[in-house]
Amino acid sequence: MDWDQPSKRVCELMQLGARMIIDSPEDRLDRINKATLTPEYMRAIASDPVLAEAVRRSNRSNRLHWAAANISHPGEPVPPNLGPESLTIARHLVRRGLDESTAVDAYRVGQNVAWRAWMQIAFALTSDPDELRELLDVSAASIGSFIDATIAGIYHQMRLERDELTRGTHAEQRETVALILDGAPITPQHAENRLGYRLGQSHTAAVIWGDESTTTSSDLDRAADALAHNADGRRSLSVLAGAATRWVWVPGADGPDLTGVAAAISQLPGVRIAVGPTAAGIDGFRRSHFDAITTQRTVVRLGSTQRVVGFTDVELIALVTADPERADRFIKHTLGEFESADAELQRTVLTFIHEQCNASRAAASLFTHRNTLLRRLARADELLPKPLKESSVHVAVALEALRWRGAAR
Repeated sequence: MDWDQPSKRVCELMQLGARMIIDSPEDRLDRINKATLTPEYMRAIASDPVLAEAVRRSNRSNRLHWAAANISHPGEPVPPNLGPESLTIARHLVRRGLDESTAVDAYRVGQNVAWRAWMQIAFALTSDPDELRELLDVSAASIGSFIDATIAGIYHQMRLERDELTRGTHAEQRETVALILDGAPITPQHAENRLGYRLGQSHTAAVIWGDESTTTSSDLDRAADALAHNADGRRSLSVLAGAATRWVWVPGADGPDLTGVAAAISQLPGVRIAVGPTAAGIDGFRRSHFDAITTQRTVVRLGSTQRVVGFTDVELIALVTADPERADRFIKHTLGEFESADAELQRTVLTFIHEQCNASRAAASLFTHRNTLLRRLARADELLPKPLKESSVHVAVALEALRWRGAAR
């Protein structure tokens, strides 16, 4: 496109505004992220923790890229941002089976929010109508051409990724797994031949993922090997679901030893594993996977730092916290001042409830004197909106939700 060099004064204003972007608090970026991930048509991205985080990193990279370009060369065309953050988006979208329109939607939503934020900056920079008119014209052209060029680069990368993905056995495995998970009419024998994996046995599904900036493909492979350690020589199935995500199915009726798995991945920085329940047959293959996905999304949504989590650990909490705002209201309504009580007092109450409100057993479990336990319970009653004996079930659920929510305890 033709590009007219703006006036010297508008170049100065562009440079000042770009510096304000660099120095602005992160909450402005949070608004862009929220707007990008909130729309209903973006659910496929927002519900995937790895892909949602990639979008957040890309939004931040685009914002800084445009601002830095206008600090060094104010008012000039900004080259596309085709750094690792943007190219990662292309890789993730293709390997999730999403098309180019998803990338356009994400970038356009982000562009609209960024433009509204930039207009606020522009009106703060000058009140002169002629300067403001030229500044907004130049800014609109700059932001629009930058996003257009970046989207074009993403398109090209997505085509390359799709070409690579549709070659070789990986594409066949991914397609077959997708058919099984969707309940498509594919015969078990045909699916087994394509996967090299028996569907009639018992299996435990898992999702292995990590931060792509710190996690390597070999790290994910080692984590998958740790899961399959007790498979007695039977072949497990590992499918590349994304640039930093593996979907794994481990054969066996007993399921993996999660304590051993946690120890095995302790030296793999950033790697995390969500494990579904053990189930049999092709329905179990499907059900265990979906429960593993639910586990992954729950621990990410709640901000938990636990690295190996089973579905049974979070099944109740996943239901309670499906709506984060309602979960917060439930916690505050149930716990009152006890929400901010010290960790030892909360642990005492939770242990007491788990021991079926038996003070002697709870004291033994906590290695404390029974009288000490009773004093702590009396203190808890002072902080709780209702006495513990009238609300023990609700209090236990609220405390579990608080623990998984990643509260600083």
